[in-house]
Amino acid sequence: MSIVKAYGTHSPKADLLQMTIERRAILPKDVKVKITYSGICHSDIHTARNDWKGSKYPVVPGHEIVGEVVEVGAEVTRFKVGDTVGVGVLVDSCKDCRSCNKDLEQFCLNGATFTYNSHDPHLGTQTYGGYSETIVVDEHFVLQVPDNLNPAGVAPLLCAGITTYSPLAHWKAEPGKKVGVIGLGGLGHMGIKFSHAMGAETIMITRSPGKGEDAKALGADGVLISTDHEAVKAHMGTFDILLNTIPVAHEMDPYLALLAVDGIMIMVGAIEPLKPFHGGSIIGGRKTIAGSMIGGLKETQEMLDFCGQHNIVSDIELIQMQEVNQAYERVIKGDVKYRFVIDMDSLRNT
Repeated sequence: MSIVKAYGTHSPKADLLQMTIERRAILPKDVKVKITYSGICHSDIHTARNDWKGSKYPVVPGHEIVGEVVEVGAEVTRFKVGDTVGVGVLVDSCKDCRSCNKDLEQFCLNGATFTYNSHDPHLGTQTYGGYSETIVVDEHFVLQVPDNLNPAGVAPLLCAGITTYSPLAHWKAEPGKKVGVIGLGGLGHMGIKFSHAMGAETIMITRSPGKGEDAKALGADGVLISTDHEAVKAHMGTFDILLNTIPVAHEMDPYLALLAVDGIMIMVGAIEPLKPFHGGSIIGGRKTIAGSMIGGLKETQEMLDFCGQHNIVSDIELIQMQEVNQAYERVIKGDVKYRFVIDMDSLRNT
């Protein structure tokens, strides 16, 4: 067991501050990673502030982790010291239920172990995330980072990236399909990049006219301003896929009207009760509302390889660890393009 520096919080209303946490000793199939970059996800903020009413304190957030392998267990076969690797939202699962056997560890029927705020079966505490110097993870839950990608820009791919890649791949965004990405933020900007790279006609859907040029620079073929009633009318009934990244409850009927017959709207943003929608909005067109949550380890590696092939990373603002509390406030205000990533040397050097 080792003691390492970390940044976390002891209560919902307290700032994050420097602390120390325990990491387990290396087991035969474990990989020890020196964390070099850790992305800030809105889920980090929700958990730190107990918005979802299940936080265990102290909370050390961070599940968008990139780093360097510094030690491997005796039975590790996939990684060696010096490799650049990633760790995402999951650090363990039962590996033997129906979901795990289908490479869907995120839906483990016996309960996946999340990178932070889950029960840690090894230490008997909660798990602690990537706002820390190192992390020890079973090699099955470690991912190879393509050499050609900027590692800082890779970090948000481990959550924002796979959250948007997985549904677009599953429901086949491809040439001949029309995809609408609703909301331009940390998730939405990755949705545009992936949909464009997959060959689909990609339309950014936003209430903010000022985001149009940004969306096109990211790869959008067009922009639909959702408050422009004539423009919305022209697009009604034409979308095969809507990727809905709006993070709060909202009216769904206006978006459902955009779907073509057999179209699907995939919810990836709002993890909370949604406003009621009219049944006729889906019955009149055999339309579907679906949800999606990250991806399994096999699919996450496929996503990273896809990013390597298409030179895709997240657009980021790199910050120091000591700036995390200000960054949280800016995330809440939408004042970032499009993800914050922490340079973890700033923690190591304190």
